[in-house]
Amino acid sequence: MFDTVLIANRGEIALRILRACRTLGLRTVLVYSEADRHAPYLPLADQALCIGPAAPRQSYLKQSAILAAATVSGAQAIHPGYGFLSENAEFVTQVEQAGLRFIGPSAACIRLMGDKVSAKHAMRAAGVPCVPGPDTSLPDDPQQVLAIANDIGYPVIVKAAGGGGGRGMRVVHERAQLLSALSVTREEAARAFGNPEVYIEKFLLHPRHVEIQILADQHGHAVWLGSRDCSLQRRHQKVIEEAPAPHISPALLAQLSERCVQACLSIGYSGVGTFEFLYEEGAFYFIEMNTRLQVEHPVTELTTGIDIVEQQIRMARGEPLTIRQTDVQCHGHALECRINAEDPKSFLPSPGEITAWRLPGGWGVRVDTHAQKGYRVPPYYDAMVGKLIVHGVDREDALRRMRAALDEMQVGGISTNLPLHRELMVDAGFAEGGVDIHYLERWLKESALA
Repeated sequence: MFDTVLIANRGEIALRILRACRTLGLRTVLVYSEADRHAPYLPLADQALCIGPAAPRQSYLKQSAILAAATVSGAQAIHPGYGFLSENAEFVTQVEQAGLRFIGPSAACIRLMGDKVSAKHAMRAAGVPCVPGPDTSLPDDPQQVLAIANDIGYPVIVKAAGGGGGRGMRVVHERAQLLSALSVTREEAARAFGNPEVYIEKFLLHPRHVEIQILADQHGHAVWLGSRDCSLQRRHQKVIEEAPAPHISPALLAQLSERCVQACLSIGYSGVGTFEFLYEEGAFYFIEMNTRLQVEHPVTELTTGIDIVEQQIRMARGEPLTIRQTDVQCHGHALECRINAEDPKSFLPSPGEITAWRLPGGWGVRVDTHAQKGYRVPPYYDAMVGKLIVHGVDREDALRRMRAALDEMQVGGISTNLPLHRELMVDAGFAEGGVDIHYLERWLKESALA
């Protein structure tokens, strides 16, 4: 048990976690970089400590600084949010060796699921369907690599075992391209992730990105909280998310989700986690598990009525889940638009001072943000300044509410991607539902915004 939580993150997710902690009566400690010293959410914490300069490696990614802040403040637990150190097994080990509680899974589970090769092997063993391809990293022998790809069938995709966030992958459409793609990916993997291992899978041509949210306590209980569709992506980065995933059989989703629950139990996983799948022609294929809170968790909260962050903290305190699968009922439909400080045409970041700030409201509208009028968006971090989330009785109702909310929202002084979201909400293809992960890239090429 713990009564003081250090939040090792910034922005909207730091504020989201702080609010959950306050709801539970927990004391909060925020850490911040020099660039965030005027962040409007800092006064809401019981204590705020500067941990370094603006550069993430000297602040939010500096493990020693965060651990020192925990010691000074008397925090007994650390919540990593998402990004930064949230899936860093070494950091989890350091936290535990310092006698603190990491609000997340064990270092062993993070290592297992963070390596895409070992994760795929573990999931296949647990009966979770995987993308066709071997459960091992590629050998050094070029002829063996060519033979493996030939057995899978082109196109294939070469991926870094330690990769993520859309980095460390190359699509190969024919045999002549494979070895050069392999060489480049290995070099990138070593440089970006410190692990040169790569593996190969079948490349699906028109898949959707579907997720299953899991809660698992330390007492052998786990539940799944419905599905999400995150197919609207640009350069492998999600732009709009929704729950539940449209036009997929509930029975098929339930069968898959039960396998995910069993997979969690088989590897001793505890905390919140998200299984990510590609879905094509009625079949699911596991791609990875995120061993942390997801950016898009609010759409699941709105459709289930379950506070995922609160449950995450409770499970980290050792409390058993009081939710059973029969208690989980998904109602209506939810959509989330990531609001980024970026040019809607070039997608270049747009840091600077927010001179106008009007948020939408009304039934079923939620805004998760740390920004406000007068806030200066720093150039050093992710460009997201907030998340606009709506809930409706069904998908059509949610679309109407999102269109109205986007029209009402106003941000001045910086560029944002609000115009992009407004265009997408009236796009016939997206309105129909079930677009694939390449849809937005195609749409941008044809759109007047491109």
